[in-house]
Parts: sequence; C-alpha cells; structure tokens
Amino acid sequence: MVYVFLAEGFEEMEALAPVDILRRAGVEVKTVGVGSEIVTGSHKIPVTADITVDNIVLDDSLDMIVLPGGMPGTINLESNTEVLAAVDYCADNNRYIAAICAAPSILGHKGLLEGRYAVCFPGFEKDLKGALISTRQVAVDGKYITAKGAGCSIKFGLKLVELLCSRDKAESLEANLQCGK
Repeated sequence: MVYVFLAEGFEEMEALAPVDILRRAGVEVKTVGVGSEIVTGSHKIPVTADITVDNIVLDDSLDMIVLPGGMPGTINLESNTEVLAAVDYCADNNRYIAAICAAPSILGHKGLLEGRYAVCFPGFEKDLKGALISTRQVAVDGKYITAKGAGCSIKFGLKLVELLCSRDKAESLEANLQCGK
C-alpha cells in the first residue's frame, strides 16, 4: 500500500503523476486528503481523495508514503500530526518515504536526511538539514526518495515503480508512456 498525501495547496503534477504511474504498475495506492476529502491544489484543481488522513492505517501493509510539494501544500503537510506520524512510522519501520519539490524539507526538518543524498526544489536546500545535495532530478538513498519538482514528476513516479516492483516494470511503463530516450 502507498499513501499519497494531499494537503490544501499541493502541486497537482507532483501528486497525480506518481499516483497514475503507480496504479498503471498495479500498485495499490490511496490518495489521502489532509483536512478534507476534497483538496484543492496550488493551481486551483480540486481533487477528491480516496480517504482522509484520519482513516490511514500504519501497519505492515504500508510500503511507502509520498509527500508532494507545492505551496502552501508542503507547509500544510508538515503542520499535520497524522502526516508526521506516518513519516515517523515509515522511518522507524524501514518503509519508503518519497518527497518531491519543497516536501523534502519536511524530512530535513526532522533530521531524516542527515548524511543522505537528497534533492529538492532550488532554494530549499537550506532546509535539508545535513543532507548531501545531489545533482540528480531524483535521488535515492536507502528508503528515502527525493525529487526536484513538477518537471520530473513522471521520472519520480517511474523510480517509485522501480523500487516497489522492478526496473523492468518501470522501463516498460516508460516506453508505453513515450517519455523514454
């Protein structure tokens, strides 16, 4: 199970491209509304979440959480105790944590990126406390996956498929999406 958290002001591409790609790969994904079931993104697109944050289950069925960026979406994610509990659960139980754009700052503020390669939207590097700043669009270090921003949302989603399924599955999807080389 993968939870993709949607807080008011989230970046639509950074949330929905990975959801789409993961579902194409056959991964069970739930979008999680933070604050309400209908959440409006930073570009005023309302999205109806599958569940709300008070319905998440933190147990062995959880493989990954995804934190989209956007403003004020990232701030709204970080101010929610249930979202932070999910981050803590994943960190404590060796589960994947994926964050894109400004959202890696949440992990940095918690000290989870200390000594790890990470990337974020330019200007947020100061918030990645102790991280080794990568030059890649998508950086993977152990169970932590970070990405620069909306422009690499598909690449981010494909990396999540590679980690949860296989490289072959990710490459097949990339070819079918016509975004490869």
